[in-house]
Amino acid sequence: MGLKLQTVAMRQGWTWVRDGARLFLRRPIAFSAMLLLFLLVSGVWMALPVVGVLALAALPLLSLGFMVASRSVLRGGPAHPGQFVEPLVGAPARRRSLLVLCGLYGLGALGIVMITGWIYGDSMEQLRQAIAEHGPSSEQAALATADPRISNGLMGFALLATLLSVPFWHAPALVLWGGQGVWQSLFSSTLGVWRAKGAYLLYGLAWAAASAVLSLTVGLLAGALGARSSIVLIVPALALTLSTAFYVSLWFSFVDCFGSPDEDQDGERPVAARAEDGA
Repeated sequence: MGLKLQTVAMRQGWTWVRDGARLFLRRPIAFSAMLLLFLLVSGVWMALPVVGVLALAALPLLSLGFMVASRSVLRGGPAHPGQFVEPLVGAPARRRSLLVLCGLYGLGALGIVMITGWIYGDSMEQLRQAIAEHGPSSEQAALATADPRISNGLMGFALLATLLSVPFWHAPALVLWGGQGVWQSLFSSTLGVWRAKGAYLLYGLAWAAASAVLSLTVGLLAGALGARSSIVLIVPALALTLSTAFYVSLWFSFVDCFGSPDEDQDGERPVAARAEDGA
């Protein structure tokens, strides 16, 4: 499709967040339903022995499905769960490459789970037992939380998950719209993220700040209104909203790094390439 690696300014990281939020607000229910359904299906898979690894392997299709849906909405179309499997329909070579990417990601994610489980040791089990027996605010729970293995495990998981996400960030989209093979797409994705590392740093900080503000706001409301049970019920909905907006924003990071599949022959971006156009 003529995709090419582009130079990305650091400020674009904030633009991705802004455009993702704007596009999400065009179809908030449809986009949220997509993520909710994916989480429900993944939850069922995770509860099943052996099959549970499929939930990890399907994550590249989650990001790609949201890119397909975001592109569709920008062009005036719908967003629906069928777009998670839409990229698998059609060319056998493309389907094969996407499934191989899913398999590789699943193996990598499983390896991360095993490594962090080794780092945690029995500290998580001790924490769960302390909370179950004495409550989350008890001294026993505080002592269990202070176990250095828990903080080491969390940092290890964050680092390994970040390293794994880099080659897979754009790889599925490069297979779908760039016609690249498995290894070429992984290399191109890594190169694209590295070239735009400043933008991705700002992008990550912006989403982290949004999550922190959300948590702080919920905590303040719970303390001020004294309606902790009611606030707790709202938290999952707010978390779903924030997560969905994040996945919607992935399309804009791809377009800025590699160009839009909808560019015309002169290389000009279409009017629908940005969320604010036509809003």
